[in-house]
Amino acid sequence: MTLPLIIEPSQLVSELDQGKLLILDLGKAETYTTAHVPGAIHVPPSHIQLGVPPAPGLLPSKEQLSLLFSRLGLTHDTHVVVYDDDGGPWAGRMIWVLDAIGHKHYSFLNGGIHAWLAQQCPVQSKTNEAQPSDYQVTQIDETVTIDKAQLLQAISDSSIEIWDARSLPEYTGEKAVSARGGHLPGAKSYEFTRALDTTADLMLRDLDAVKQELHDLGITGTKTIVTHCQTHRRSGLTYVICKQLGWPVQAYAGSWSEWGNDPSTPIETGQ
Repeated sequence: MTLPLIIEPSQLVSELDQGKLLILDLGKAETYTTAHVPGAIHVPPSHIQLGVPPAPGLLPSKEQLSLLFSRLGLTHDTHVVVYDDDGGPWAGRMIWVLDAIGHKHYSFLNGGIHAWLAQQCPVQSKTNEAQPSDYQVTQIDETVTIDKAQLLQAISDSSIEIWDARSLPEYTGEKAVSARGGHLPGAKSYEFTRALDTTADLMLRDLDAVKQELHDLGITGTKTIVTHCQTHRRSGLTYVICKQLGWPVQAYAGSWSEWGNDPSTPIETGQ
């Protein structure tokens, strides 16, 4: 099965009867029980985070991931389609998790459940259960992530571009969610919601326009882009955007929850 990274609702409708398709709903449980894509299996977002302070956004262990994906029935030739009910951050994070476990057959549903409903695509309300598999995560692809020590070195070497997907008040330090407010040295602020069209059911805006806006800020893709937020939820969407634009990208899963709570890490404030 060959499907695009970003799949439109109309494209997915025509693929729903494919046997090797695994559709994962990362929205809220109450949204799922009201209406979801036919065949979709609900995945609580907490299952794709380690959940341990001060960096709850880190990747779960290989053992935890093996339990999750075997329960979901993942196989090596399964094509996974992901979506959520919030414009795509959790779905994007799942794309990153799949990259991390080495599973490269995936698509991101543009607009998630909101666009699906708005375009009057078929829905279900019954809970779907997966047919378990024996899928095992044997190794983690470390190239899709960057840790705090590596990030400190990369900042020193000026070898990366940093995309801060948080709100502007978080970036400037006006709003501090961690012990310290502010941003990573050299980071550029582009809140993830700026890439969404709020008048078109949270579908992605024209990515050429988004690309130009990022370029104007100094995020050009000529170096590896490191994207982060507070816990690598919001930056899940920006990770997918970078991949769609063909830019080299790594997620800083520790994100500001780790960086801002470490008194030894350098920060900047203001714009």
